[in-house]
Amino acid sequence: MMKWIFVAAGLGACSAQGEANADTQTRQPAPVARPTPPAGPLVVGAAQLGRYLPGLRGKRVGLVVNQTSRVGNAYLVDTLKTLGVNLTAIFAPEHGFRGEAADGATIADGRDARTGVPVRSVYGKTKKPTPEMLADVDVLVFDIQDVGTRFYTFISTLHYIMEAAAEQGKAVVVLDRPNPNGAVVDGPVLEAKHRSFVGLDPLPICHGLTVGELAKMLNGEKWLAGGRTCPLTVVPVAGGYTHATPYPLPVPPSPNLPTARAVALYPSVCLLEGTNVSVGRGTDRPFEVIGAPTQPTTRPYQFTPHPNAGSPIPPLNGQLCYGLDLHQPGPGEPAEFFSVRYLLDFYQQSTDKAHFFSKYFEQLAGTDSLRVQVVAGRSEASIRASWQPQLGQFKALRKKYLLYPEK
Repeated sequence: MMKWIFVAAGLGACSAQGEANADTQTRQPAPVARPTPPAGPLVVGAAQLGRYLPGLRGKRVGLVVNQTSRVGNAYLVDTLKTLGVNLTAIFAPEHGFRGEAADGATIADGRDARTGVPVRSVYGKTKKPTPEMLADVDVLVFDIQDVGTRFYTFISTLHYIMEAAAEQGKAVVVLDRPNPNGAVVDGPVLEAKHRSFVGLDPLPICHGLTVGELAKMLNGEKWLAGGRTCPLTVVPVAGGYTHATPYPLPVPPSPNLPTARAVALYPSVCLLEGTNVSVGRGTDRPFEVIGAPTQPTTRPYQFTPHPNAGSPIPPLNGQLCYGLDLHQPGPGEPAEFFSVRYLLDFYQQSTDKAHFFSKYFEQLAGTDSLRVQVVAGRSEASIRASWQPQLGQFKALRKKYLLYPEK
């Protein structure tokens, strides 16, 4: 079992399979100052019971929660049940209510053994609650830890929860949590034709919003179907949180993001999920190692994916992959960042460029242009410049919905 520790550097030694050579890897060139911690402890929305519990009294409450939904060490569902809240449903997102299902695995309906509350899947046959699923619900409480990237599906679940609530006349309460990549607003903005469950709204890859801020944006910009809005309450993080505040996640947000380093790398590395490169699923370092059989055998790191709890059938299962170990940050690398350096590097070094990209790539990138630019041999600086106009528009829009200062 990996320990969950928020450390930007020095997360441990490389495995015996290989050791990354820092001299062979492109790194962020300039030192970046680390933000200082807040003066006092942060208090997530869920822990501020006095701010939202009165509004749940006498209501039939549906929870949109997973293993990150905790008040201290207790699950939110257990806490609210103990306090006498009338819980009528739990809506389970990707990975399930307890966060144990693999990425992409269908989540089934059921019943929570501890509380007896029915569990209804919003990551199965339907990803948007039906009227029947909401018939015994007056208010929906959303409390899930996000990681600040467009293709992390919990924000798509938020979108559909709010959309269903708007259509069915239900209220939504978002219990806010920090964004561990909150200082990063970067990447191409989603084009409408590439809309999917890994990208529903016109956001850049790194949106720099908490789920509470995003919920306000969904309502404010009328991005829900039909331009509807839902009655929305956001309980903000207390304790001096800013978007530059380091936040030690107490619980891994999903099975394949078990460390803070994986969370920091995720926005950049996840683009490789739309290629023939392994991102380390089926290893003990998902999103910290990348490689493929079609990379040069001289790459400084080797690994072989095998089935495990987080990835029962990993890509490139049983195949020796040559690549990089990104476990240790390079000199001057910021704690959070977004880059296409790994995408460019692995395409350029691939011995099978014709099959490098999959159809899934455009859904992750959110645009047609990135694949074209990579194939054309454009530099990272040139590629980054191409998305700045749309990104600048999004940054201006984002400011309208911020609940917390940037620094």
